[in-house]
Amino acid sequence: MIEMILEEAAESMDGAVGHAKRGFSGVRTGRATPALVDKMQVTYYGTPVPMQQLASFSVPEARMLIITPFDKAAVEPIEKAIRESDLGLSPSTDGVVVRLAFPALTEERRKQLVKVVRGMAEDGRIAIRNSRRNARSDLDKMKKDGDAPEDAIDRAEKRVDELTQQFEAGIDQAVTAKENELLEI
Repeated sequence: MIEMILEEAAESMDGAVGHAKRGFSGVRTGRATPALVDKMQVTYYGTPVPMQQLASFSVPEARMLIITPFDKAAVEPIEKAIRESDLGLSPSTDGVVVRLAFPALTEERRKQLVKVVRGMAEDGRIAIRNSRRNARSDLDKMKKDGDAPEDAIDRAEKRVDELTQQFEAGIDQAVTAKENELLEI
């Protein structure tokens, strides 16, 4: 039972780290990357669809992303979704492909993006701490009910704290890497 609680906590914490890292990949760094738009919802024939289901992506140069829709009717909805997003990009199209040119980021914008990334990281840490709290609550319930020896529960609580520190360190490393990427000129 204790092992199950520890496994569940580790899975939940790992999920929080993965979610934070996926969020980081959606933050623009001045370089073109499909991760910025592939999950973006496009209204296609009245239905919201992730862009990755409508088009393929290519990066011919560092600051250019080319989106090639599988259906030419999707060009306009894709262009509209990008224009309405908070990316601050102006798509251009020739009726067949959508081109996104990524301008160089200003220092001020880079600092704003670092703050956004730090906020995402804090959300990830909160999710990890919530997982820790849930695991400790389950362990306390086991202790109270007498379902396991007290020393085993104490060891499990220490293990939960170690897991928490380990996964928070994973988020910290990802944040540091993303900050360095954002501040790189």
